[in-house]
Parts: sequence; structure tokens; C-alpha cells
Amino acid sequence: MTKPKVASDWLAGCAGCHMSFLDMDERIIELTKLVDLRATPITDLKEPDEEGVDVGILEGGISNTYNEEVAIRMRERCKILVALGDCAVFGGVPAMRNFPGAEAALQRAYIETESTDETGMIPNDPELAASVHVRPVSDIVKVDIFLPGCAPSADAIFYVLSELAQGRMPTVDGEYNNWH
Repeated sequence: MTKPKVASDWLAGCAGCHMSFLDMDERIIELTKLVDLRATPITDLKEPDEEGVDVGILEGGISNTYNEEVAIRMRERCKILVALGDCAVFGGVPAMRNFPGAEAALQRAYIETESTDETGMIPNDPELAASVHVRPVSDIVKVDIFLPGCAPSADAIFYVLSELAQGRMPTVDGEYNNWH
């Protein structure tokens, strides 16, 4: 039997969900017996296979045009998409930027901070992604499984991935907080 291919990526967030993934510890070895772990921020491969993967996982919210491109590419290349963590599911902490707006947040970060010298300026280059209103992944692409938490526990992540690896759709119903 061919193992299902799994790829993940991160968008606007803290990388805590991937750290929680790593907290599976030795269960990662058990998981790799069930799945072919492909492109992730913690592996050498950084983009999902062009021919596609079975499961795509996105951590973080959508905060700029590059995040939108990453989400669209992952959705196009995976059969099942998992929104991992509160930022991907709800917008999370990055969405707090929506209250003052992107320009005010950039002004504070690059110009007004106490540690910024008089040469401080907001980066402006055509190669930089444009900021957008921060929102969850499902506002951009269809999401099949929502696994909230900040960050979801290693147990919850292991459960979801092992169920998918065995051809079953996992049930995520709020009990995820009790999987410690």
C-alpha cells in the first residue's frame, strides 16, 4: 500500500503549530511509517509536490498577497486541506493587526519603536508582498478539516494525521483541548 503524501506550510503566525507537531517526539517515527512526509518548513523540501499530495496542512492566517498564493497553491496540490491552529482557523493573534490597520502597525514597528533610530523606514520594494486584511485560510480556499488551538496539542495533530493516513476522516469537535 502506498503511504499518503503529506505537505505543510506556514503563513502569518508564530510557527507554534509546527513546534507542536515536533512535540510528538518519537511518535513522529510512528507517523512516518504511515505517511510520506514531504514538503514542510521543517524539511528540505519547501513546496508541495507539483503532482500533488494527499494531505496539505496550513498553519497561520492570511496577512499578505504571498500568503494568499501559498494557500491557493496548497489547495490546488492537495486532496484534503487541514487548517492547523487558531491563526489558520480564525485569523488568531495576527488578526489583531486589523484593528489599527496594516499601515499603522508598520508605522509602529518600523518608525515609532523606542529602538528605532532616525533612519527607520517602512520597507518598500516591489518584491515584497502587499499587506491585506488578516483572515483565516478558509476565506481564501476551501478547508476540509479545522483543527483549532494555540497551538493544537501534539496528541490532536497526531490523531488527525494518523486518522487521515488510515483513510478515515477525523472528528474534531472541541475535545482537542483534552488530548494532552
